[in-house]
Amino acid sequence: MAEKKKKLTTASGIPYYANEDSMTVGPRGPILLQDYYLHEKLAHFNRERIPERVVHAKGTGAFGKFTVTGDITKYTKAKLFSKIGNECRVFVRFSTVGGEKGSADTERDPRGFAVKFYTEEGNWDLVGNNTPVFFIKDPKKFPDFIHTQKRDPKTNLKSPTMMWDFWSLNPESLHQVMILFSDRGTPDGYRHMNGYGSHTFSMINGKNERVWVKFHFKTRQGIKNFTDSEAEAMKGKDPDYSQRDLVKAISKADFPKWTLKIQVMTDEQAKKFRWNPFDLTKIWSQSEYPLIEAGEMELNEIPANYFSDVEQSAFAPSHTIDGIGLSPDKMLQGRILAYPDAHRYRLGVNYEQIPVNRPISQVNHHQRDGFMTVNGNGGDSPNYFPNSFDNIEADKNYKEPPLKLDSDIADVYDRNQNDDDHYTQAGNLFRKVMTEQDRKNTISNFICSMSGISGPKKDEIVSRQLSHFYKADKELAAEIAKGLNFKFKA
Repeated sequence: MAEKKKKLTTASGIPYYANEDSMTVGPRGPILLQDYYLHEKLAHFNRERIPERVVHAKGTGAFGKFTVTGDITKYTKAKLFSKIGNECRVFVRFSTVGGEKGSADTERDPRGFAVKFYTEEGNWDLVGNNTPVFFIKDPKKFPDFIHTQKRDPKTNLKSPTMMWDFWSLNPESLHQVMILFSDRGTPDGYRHMNGYGSHTFSMINGKNERVWVKFHFKTRQGIKNFTDSEAEAMKGKDPDYSQRDLVKAISKADFPKWTLKIQVMTDEQAKKFRWNPFDLTKIWSQSEYPLIEAGEMELNEIPANYFSDVEQSAFAPSHTIDGIGLSPDKMLQGRILAYPDAHRYRLGVNYEQIPVNRPISQVNHHQRDGFMTVNGNGGDSPNYFPNSFDNIEADKNYKEPPLKLDSDIADVYDRNQNDDDHYTQAGNLFRKVMTEQDRKNTISNFICSMSGISGPKKDEIVSRQLSHFYKADKELAAEIAKGLNFKFKA
């Protein structure tokens, strides 16, 4: 039996026939204003693009599941982790950071790695990158840093001069710059890279005891990266390589998996840590703070509609669940404000009503109105709290324990004595973690990029950056200076 045909309608559900021909006065006459459906189609078409993300504009995403495989109940009371075998649905969005939506997937760039856990206690968003550190440690610098990764306001071209000028003036960037210009800066798709929460977060257990944690997603597919030349070639061959690779793998049931592991630091250990444990430009040594397995994530479903789920997905580090909390990490504190604010601008104040962002748990609050409220807007229930009618209460069992602060002095320049050590970990990465081939590739990548520095300040910028390399590793600085044919004095 043939399937019954569906009637073409307007967005109002009104059946409509003349979908391909505009109403005119005679066969050659002007179009009539009363052809409403023409206006509806053109007006909607003009508005099909929502504002592009300022960062992480180009990305891909997939649904999947998270399964608890390790017992971490001594650290957290989160119901998700209450029992080995617990599962929840997840949505993951991978992205490049600096490029526009039309940029190539294999650009040298950090990769976004954002995970939304749909738990019974609400959505938990773990919003990180494929690197454990970042370029800066204070959110006040973020707009300036991103401007250097975008386009020159005069030429509208990407500018190595802008990038290296900023990095040379901000030595705290060195650790992340070292990672970016290794082959880890050009991963072979999204399946073959790790993900990190990057920030220091906290966990609170059933006794209301708090520990500090870092989250690591370890790829089960194995780490694979492109060399610079391979990445450049792929930009021309297939600029959507990473998107295509993920879609193809899931389509043939080769579901990518990651193991979630955590590092744990007590408050006493944090006080004795050589560096500020909440500094986003530093790592915690895994030999001192070993990885503890918590779970496994599998991606097994490509969204039926890219715009609906990938483009409209909204993640925020402020979305934590009971038993998982925040920390004094300055960059994290800044993102708590910036991310939801970006979503309200881009998607509207009711962005959490969009299906991909909607929690599976019951939502009870007194927020009302605003653009695109599509959940009944609370009906006839009160829009204030407390009230005598809706039986909603604030459950004291979800109250976080107090956080003891190290100081009661508010000072912009109050610093840890080791805060300005931007070189030890970067040097250790180059000497102890990288292989000989990694070091050669990294040096070559630095030379290639810094060769693009131009203008009257060129020598000043190159010299300043080489001094940072020298403080991290003398051989590194010498080889880059040699490749640039630059006479450098330490």
